[in-house]
Amino acid sequence: MATFKYTAVGADGVAITSTGEAASVASLENDLLRQGLSATKIREKKGFNFDITKEKVPKTEIMHFSRQLAAFVRSGIPINEALRVVREGAGNKRFKAILGDIEEALQGGVPFSDAVSIHSSVFPPYYVSILRSAEMTGQLDIVLDQLSLYIERDLEARSKVKAAITYPAVIMLMSIATMFIMVLFVLPRFVAFFKDLHSKLPLPTRMLLGFSTFMSNWWWLQLTILIVLIAIYIISGKTEGGMYVRHKVFLNIPLIGQIVEYSAIERFCRVIAAMMRAGVPLPDAMASAIESSNNKVFERGLVEARDLMIQGDGIAGPIAASGLFPVAAR
Repeated sequence: MATFKYTAVGADGVAITSTGEAASVASLENDLLRQGLSATKIREKKGFNFDITKEKVPKTEIMHFSRQLAAFVRSGIPINEALRVVREGAGNKRFKAILGDIEEALQGGVPFSDAVSIHSSVFPPYYVSILRSAEMTGQLDIVLDQLSLYIERDLEARSKVKAAITYPAVIMLMSIATMFIMVLFVLPRFVAFFKDLHSKLPLPTRMLLGFSTFMSNWWWLQLTILIVLIAIYIISGKTEGGMYVRHKVFLNIPLIGQIVEYSAIERFCRVIAAMMRAGVPLPDAMASAIESSNNKVFERGLVEARDLMIQGDGIAGPIAASGLFPVAAR
């Protein structure tokens, strides 16, 4: 439960400022509505809390939720009752609170897709759009099954990508660590040994020993540079431009770049195919698929392609012009 400071207006038009506890903003709004109050401003009160970060909602929870809800809806069980049963069996505390908010919103007459959209930071971008389409076509159970299957495939794809990247990354880190150990601890011992010989060493050997001496004497400078680079990497993740540069660099790394590229393409194609199958209009499907690519380079290129498509240039031409897809996929 979080503590919120809110301003609400009653039926008499008088504004009230107070505090209250609720699982989320949506839950507090529903509580105030039941009291005959309409919230105009809600702000979470920050304070010392031992829970430094909120409990994350794993994708597996959303996958199981979609599959279970599809089975209940197919059986003719009202969605409110189905949500209550699924919520009681949820293992993640935060997700259990989210399902409680969705249940409350449904009881207030809010459509299911709108109730889910309140927690858009938890559900994937394409999830709400597909649910809205399902509500219009009356195929909620079928679409929920498709969503659970898609999330399952997405988790499998992510696992394979991580496995493919992990091996070369570990080899590279081990190689760098071995090089530093050799340069900082092993080679300096040979410097004094070769000095005692009073012999002229070959140029490559002298360069290697000189580099070792530099690394040993200026270790503090290297540590400073390393800290600065780590700080830049962390800060870059906070800005749009920084994320774009980071993703651009990843795409240009040999081997790893190709894996990242194919992963983004596969995710984009899979999302847009699932949304088109569910009856979502192509512009909306592309918008959600672009957001799901998780790569700023692809997002910028595909946003331009979508704008050209809306202007009447079709889809094949703008996607080919983006240069992001292999020739066979254009």
